[in-house]
Amino acid sequence: MRGRFVTFEGGEGCGKSTQVKRLAEHLRSKGVEVVLTREPGGTRLAELIRGLLKDEREDPPCDRSELLLFLAARAQLVRNVIVPALDSGKWVLSDRFSDSTFAYQGYGRGLPLDSLRLMNCFACEGLKPDLTLLLDVRPDVAAARMRRREAATNTSADRIELAGDDFHSRLRAGFLELAKAEPDRMKVIDANGSPDEVWAQILQNMV
Repeated sequence: MRGRFVTFEGGEGCGKSTQVKRLAEHLRSKGVEVVLTREPGGTRLAELIRGLLKDEREDPPCDRSELLLFLAARAQLVRNVIVPALDSGKWVLSDRFSDSTFAYQGYGRGLPLDSLRLMNCFACEGLKPDLTLLLDVRPDVAAARMRRREAATNTSADRIELAGDDFHSRLRAGFLELAKAEPDRMKVIDANGSPDEVWAQILQNMV
């Protein structure tokens, strides 16, 4: 029996990385075999691409290069990790997938959505998630969380996190538009509350 593919989406500071790990632990406690991955990343090549995408130094990628790098990382992850795991009956949980491309590079960067859909379909061989959990958070809440995270980890915001308020407003609106277009697959989670409050909503949508 084929496994189930669940993705977590949302803007910066929404808390998805915390919740995807929590769901993985929950499923494993129920005896479910889980593969936990992230985008970009999840394979050696894709992790190298992740480093390039976050690099702000001498030659940051232009919008089109950024898109192609994300898609290259996804193609590698789909072929080498996600599809084999699903075919063996495992659940795959991914911190981001195709919807991030449509939101970030489409609504955020302004690249044409029709082109993005065609290119993404090629990169991931037509694979779509069975369920996508969109963690939606207000900009002020997200900004406060990011400041706390940077202080706690002694890190600074990366190139995409520094894209500006207008970009992140378009990004959030884009995610919500995507969810509106596919309500059966993409469930909106109010992520403004505590981690436990968000977790309760996630469990409700896993039924």
